[in-house]
Amino acid sequence: MHDDDPIRILRQETLSTNYFELKKVTFSQRRQDGSEQEETREVYHNAGGAAVLLYNPSTRKVLLTRQFRIGARMAGHDGFMIEVPAGMLDDADPGERVRAELCEETGFRGHGLRKVIAFFPNPSSLTETVHCFLGEYGERDRKGEGGGKEEEGEDIEVLEMDVDEAFRKVKEGRIVDAKTVILLQFLKDELS
Repeated sequence: MHDDDPIRILRQETLSTNYFELKKVTFSQRRQDGSEQEETREVYHNAGGAAVLLYNPSTRKVLLTRQFRIGARMAGHDGFMIEVPAGMLDDADPGERVRAELCEETGFRGHGLRKVIAFFPNPSSLTETVHCFLGEYGERDRKGEGGGKEEEGEDIEVLEMDVDEAFRKVKEGRIVDAKTVILLQFLKDELS
């Protein structure tokens, strides 16, 4: 810790390494008024991820997926989320990861991929950074059926959806996945 750093990590305890590492972290924070406070939080460490939204300009469709997410179910949603293709980095370059995930999940390769943003989905309890890309696709980009990897428990439905319908589903609260909402907003801004 530098003298001007207001944060000092005091203790870290590993609570679980079942899926990713879950730690209990105790830290000291120097407040703006100069006083010190001690806090303890649980932090889930994962490798970050990459996500991509493909748009077909000739059909005005976007390529999305639908799959079950237990966290959403536990929060009161039915758990079947409409999302952009995405995956964990696992030490891969974000651009390489989105290309691999596109093929695995949708069967498409896409082209003209460009990174538009990287963000922290929940910086209070996750170390995750999500790298987001936009790109285009057409029928010539189809390389397979998609659907994910069964050995990884994936059961992914591929959705080609009219872009205006996707925008409506966001407004209606039917597309609620953060990375998907963010990427659809970037696309909407580009199409305006």
